[in-house]
Amino acid sequence: MAEKIPPQFYPLEPSRSDVETPMEQSKEFRRKKRIKCLAYVAAFVVFQTIVILIFSLTVMRVRTPKFRLRSVTIEDLTVGSSNSPSFNMRFNAQVTVKNMNFGSFKFDNSTITFAYGGASVGEAAIMKGKARFLSTKKMNVAANAALENPPSNSNLGSDINAGMVTLSSHSRLSGKVNLMMVFKKKKSVDLNCTMTVNLANKDVQDINCD
Repeated sequence: MAEKIPPQFYPLEPSRSDVETPMEQSKEFRRKKRIKCLAYVAAFVVFQTIVILIFSLTVMRVRTPKFRLRSVTIEDLTVGSSNSPSFNMRFNAQVTVKNMNFGSFKFDNSTITFAYGGASVGEAAIMKGKARFLSTKKMNVAANAALENPPSNSNLGSDINAGMVTLSSHSRLSGKVNLMMVFKKKKSVDLNCTMTVNLANKDVQDINCD
């Protein structure tokens, strides 16, 4: 007779303690959501800081405008001899004010002084005006330059023989740069240029500005 095998009993699997309850899942979701919100806020703050820094270094930075002599057209020219050196000329000049700011540059009346050998020989008036933001203002001025009785140590006789006379020009524009229609910054800009007059051709060449 076959031997009976007694029935086997297996213990029940213990309940897992690592299974999250709905309440714990909700808390974890809210915690991750807060972390995301903080990350977004931090990223926004960093972005705003970068934008403000770039804005301060570009838009709000006040640059000094550039004042230059661009061209000269001689209308009339009379030149003496090397033994009795002198010159008298009437000309038109174009000057420019280059404004590199994000705001207009308003300047006052000024004067350009033309000189030969350090002695003043003529002037041109600059009327007050405005150079718009990121633009160049062009102005045409009329002037006379004359030297009748140069000093004994002057090189004018030699220059007349060479057919070339070099004149220098100097001026200063004073004004204000207006930013955002609110901020105003005083700025002054100098003009320092030289030009060579070809006496034979009665034209100007080699205009150089600092």
